[in-house]
Amino acid sequence: MTAAEAHRAIDAVWRIESARLIAGLARMVRDVGLAEELAQDALVAALERWPTTGVPDNPGAWLMATAKNRAIDRLRRARVAERSHEQIGHQPPADDDPLAALEAALDGDPGDDLLRLVFTACHPVLPPDARVALTLRLLGGLTTPEIARAFLVAEPTMAQRIVRAKRSLAEARVPFEVPHGAELAARLGSVLEVIYLVFNEGYAASSGDDWMRPALCEDALRLGRILAQLMPDEPEVQGLVALMELQASRIGARTGPSGEPVLLLDQNRARWDHVLIRRGLTALDRALAPGAAGPYTLQAAIAACHARAAAPEATDWPRIAALYAALAAVAPSPIVELNRAVAVAMAFGPAAGLPLVDALVGDPALAGYHLLPGVRGDLLAKLGRFDEARIELERAAGLAGNSRERDLLLARAAACAGSAARTGSPG
Repeated sequence: MTAAEAHRAIDAVWRIESARLIAGLARMVRDVGLAEELAQDALVAALERWPTTGVPDNPGAWLMATAKNRAIDRLRRARVAERSHEQIGHQPPADDDPLAALEAALDGDPGDDLLRLVFTACHPVLPPDARVALTLRLLGGLTTPEIARAFLVAEPTMAQRIVRAKRSLAEARVPFEVPHGAELAARLGSVLEVIYLVFNEGYAASSGDDWMRPALCEDALRLGRILAQLMPDEPEVQGLVALMELQASRIGARTGPSGEPVLLLDQNRARWDHVLIRRGLTALDRALAPGAAGPYTLQAAIAACHARAAAPEATDWPRIAALYAALAAVAPSPIVELNRAVAVAMAFGPAAGLPLVDALVGDPALAGYHLLPGVRGDLLAKLGRFDEARIELERAAGLAGNSRERDLLLARAAACAGSAARTGSPG
């Protein structure tokens, strides 16, 4: 095996095994930062040895054994130093033996460890951007430069964000455990939010020159599927996975030959991934089985309406409008109301949707949100009010952070200007 081949194999193994490795170590040492450091030590050892010895038959077990040995060595050294200090200060020795506790913790359920790591990385003590970065680092196996590139952040900034996150967890003494009872529901919401934030940044990049970053969608889907395996009886976990599977099924049709955006109603549905659609619909059935649907499950049900429609005109827009009304009842927000307005317009005509959009104008939560004037411009164009539509679409383009989306909005504004000139419409 050449060095290059060994390094490629090690990269692949790390992507697969790093989360389990860090999770198992974190259970032993009760410190996420130290666990990652030990895992990295094991990775360095693999980089040094495997090009010569070859990749072991069970590389994950090799990495874990190496990291465990280093953890035990480190704790023994710390214990020796502690005893020296006790003798110098004439202090009685500690009753507990952390080394014995560590050795007693060497065996455990990897699934339980992963679940603990998920809830630790997504702990509410951290701000959302830190939760996202730490989750991708610890559970996604991404390097700091990869995370920085994905979110268009300078590498030193992202490195500091991750370091601060690990320090905050240590200082807050966040227990390495899965919460129970009422706390589980609250903490699970944070976990699901982090995974969906990662997915959304990949599905519709908020800034930069790319309309999408599919690798982030893949990372989020992988994390969601892991969580669904670990928590199969949680409906909203299944609902989030269903939502991501169904939305990801459209990725191949969302861009044109030059990378330009292709909106939902203009997509070639033959390019949708029907394997992902089937997976999403299966997950949706599991999410709906218990009865009352939560926010992610309702959004997945909306995505399913699109997935089941063989052509845009076959879309059940009245059902989508009703689902958005249900979503607004369980998770009210101006963005949900904006989406409901679009669905109402598609189901009952632009004249029915426009007043719902107008009611949102001036909402401080939507200040600077480019899709509000974007939607309003589309509805005005459908009503033949082309000059007003052009103004709104140009305003939307000025607010858009993504250059591809900005170009699309400007093209639609130019089309409205052309329509106004041809029809002589005063707007």
